[in-house]
Amino acid sequence: MSDAKDKLILALDVPAFEEARVIVETLGDAVGTYKVGFQLFTAYGPFIVRYLQSLGKKVFLDLKFHDIPNTVASGVASAVGLSVPVNNALDGQGAKTGKFAPLLMLTIHTQGGAEMMKAAADAAKKQAAALGVTRPLVVGVTVLTSDAGGGNVTALVLERAKLAQASGLDGVVASAQEASMLRRELGKDFVIVTPGIRPANAEAGDQKRVETPASAIRNGASFLVVGRPIVKAADPRQAALDIIAEIASV
Repeated sequence: MSDAKDKLILALDVPAFEEARVIVETLGDAVGTYKVGFQLFTAYGPFIVRYLQSLGKKVFLDLKFHDIPNTVASGVASAVGLSVPVNNALDGQGAKTGKFAPLLMLTIHTQGGAEMMKAAADAAKKQAAALGVTRPLVVGVTVLTSDAGGGNVTALVLERAKLAQASGLDGVVASAQEASMLRRELGKDFVIVTPGIRPANAEAGDQKRVETPASAIRNGASFLVVGRPIVKAADPRQAALDIIAEIASV
């Protein structure tokens, strides 16, 4: 079951720290990894990452860097710095936690091209070695799951994923509908992160290319990003445990 738990990433897409804190405390040890995106990071910066790390939670930093190669490399290097332990992290009662989890993963856009992706991959390796920390995975966003798609989406995802692999990235973010193809084409070690995951009884919301947790895992997904089906559930902790059980059953 622990392996199944490691595959679940909770999307912490809320506007306020207090709301995020309540979610994290409610879920407790049911969830070990959280996605921090534009909304929380813009409002709170590295603080929100440090807060999660101080609780021993792994962080998927989803900022989708996309710029000229040097700028992206600099951003990635700064993100790697978040894996440097915080020795004075405090819990809600002001006591030292004694816990710390390095940054698990971060995103860049594959649309930036090979040179940009290679610069990002090289910067992550160089900075991690310089700081003596675990290097976070660097994954490339292919086509957003809010895109309803068309005849060329599958080919575009594969093209960008192959370029990402050739450029030294650890994996990609792609719909679970493309996961099977990507796993077959890019091998067993390539990381595939799949957002747009919805249990069978959940609404799709603004996601167009969605799959259930079980089908995503069967298709070869490495990590599943789930937000509203857990956060908005009547019992969020149980909703998370149900998804983990579904992952474990595959």
